[in-house]
Amino acid sequence: MFPSSDTPAPSRRGVLAASGAAAAGLAAVGLGPAPAQAGPTPTTKDGIVKNPLAFRDDGSFTVVQFNDTQDSHTTDVRTTALQEAVLDDASPDVVIINGDVINGGPSTELEVKQALNNVVLPMERRGIPFAVTFGNHDEDSTEKTGMAEADYVAFLSQYEHSITTLGADVTGTANQVLPVRSADGKRDAFALWLLDSGRYAPAEIAGQDFEGYPHWDWLRFDQVEWYARTSRELEKKNKGLVPGLVFQHIALWEHRFMWFASVDSRTDADHERAVAKHGIIGERNEDECPGPFNSGLFSAMLHRGDIRGLFVGHDHTNTYQGDYYGITLGYGPGTGFGTYGLGGAENHRLRGARVFRLAEADGDVTVDTAPVFAGDYGIDLTDGYQPGEPAAFPAGVR
Repeated sequence: MFPSSDTPAPSRRGVLAASGAAAAGLAAVGLGPAPAQAGPTPTTKDGIVKNPLAFRDDGSFTVVQFNDTQDSHTTDVRTTALQEAVLDDASPDVVIINGDVINGGPSTELEVKQALNNVVLPMERRGIPFAVTFGNHDEDSTEKTGMAEADYVAFLSQYEHSITTLGADVTGTANQVLPVRSADGKRDAFALWLLDSGRYAPAEIAGQDFEGYPHWDWLRFDQVEWYARTSRELEKKNKGLVPGLVFQHIALWEHRFMWFASVDSRTDADHERAVAKHGIIGERNEDECPGPFNSGLFSAMLHRGDIRGLFVGHDHTNTYQGDYYGITLGYGPGTGFGTYGLGGAENHRLRGARVFRLAEADGDVTVDTAPVFAGDYGIDLTDGYQPGEPAAFPAGVR
């Protein structure tokens, strides 16, 4: 239980070059009938998605996090089998697909849509609402296909159960918060925050390149500012802090600090101390890959006091979680069988998802979470790639 590349990404190019604002966000996509084709959705600047997410009558609410499905239009059949097994087992109320939804494999607009369709269809067929964040690989095919993250959101708006929007008018795509109503419907009892942690660092800033530094992206100040401002708005509306979880693709520097209980020292002894201090469980099989700058998000969350946990992907073979000064930091294991894993005979051992069980009682919400793995469901873990055929689009989606 939780405690009370050288070239900037296409969708962020203007921000990196001129520090301007991102394109205006789109409004919430409802859960009504799917339109015949994608079209413009109403604009929203606050990033608060109005949708019917709510605790069940018994005060329960379940979230599933899929990470790094990261495949083309020929998605490995075991990725889909894993998604379906987790959904049938966990019966979630919402699914978060937390970045690197697809890879650079698609070469046409159709193949991009097929790749996305393969990932979201398991939820759509089961009538489960789903929302998407984006990672560093989602626009790897943009130069070939002309499809960028904003186009992905427009495409996904055709699905009846998509609650993905372009979100707030800040850097990146789909920065948004999904409130979850209390079982009695009287207030927002919880909040699911989705943040775009970007793609890659720019070639240079102020004439200085990033040689020797991590080349991943980072949250910008306007995104952190939006979180803090919107957190205050939710608190005011609901007459009290609204607890929540944050999902973003790329890890914070604080993930690494927590693993070693240190900023500079990274020894086995440091980690042993960290396990005792932060209650760390799970595996770390690769270095965390944050960007060159610390965004300040953790400090903002600590100041606001509403976030119970922040969960990422990106580093496919990390599954750990721990309590870092009152906020649980953790990983959702990589879901996709079409991307890198542990290597060798154990390559696919950690393919999985993360399940969150929320319980509303006495005006508060507790959260329990654990990863689940393909092996738990008897899915073939033989090394290699098992491509499938693109799934058919649902009626009204094209």
